[in-house]
Amino acid sequence: MDERGKISRMDTTGKPAGLKEAEASGFIHLKPETIRMIKENELEKGEVITMAEMAGMQAAKNTSNIVPLVPQVALSGVEVKAYVFPNGIEVKSVIRSVGHTGLETEALSAVSIALLTLFEICKNVDGAPVISDIKLTRKIHETES
Repeated sequence: MDERGKISRMDTTGKPAGLKEAEASGFIHLKPETIRMIKENELEKGEVITMAEMAGMQAAKNTSNIVPLVPQVALSGVEVKAYVFPNGIEVKSVIRSVGHTGLETEALSAVSIALLTLFEICKNVDGAPVISDIKLTRKIHETES
C-alpha cells in the first residue's frame, strides 16, 4: 500500500535479478467412464489433454492480465503436463524466468486454468467433476552475484 493506504504494485526495480522457478499441481476427480472416454478420444470437444495443457500455458503467460497487482514477466519456460489416473487427472506446471519477481502466481494460474478447461470439457458427461489440491509445490529464487 502507498502512504494513503491505497493499493499499489510493488516496485521491483531495486531487487536483484536471478533465476526464478515455480512449480504447482492440482487434481480433477473424474468418473472411470469419463477417463475411458478421454483415453479413447471420444469426447466431442476433441483431444482433451492437449487442450488443457495449452490452456494452462496461455494462463501462465497472461497471469498479469487477470490477477491484479501481478507484474508482467517475460517467461523463459512454461511447462504444463496432465497425467491421467483411474480416478482423475493431475496437472503439474513448471514456470521459469530470469527476473526480479517470483512466479508462484503464474504456476498456480497454469494449473487452475488447465483444470478448469478439463472441468468445462468433462462436466456434461461426468456430472460433477471436483477440482482439488491446487498448491504450490516448489519455488526457486536465485539471485545473480
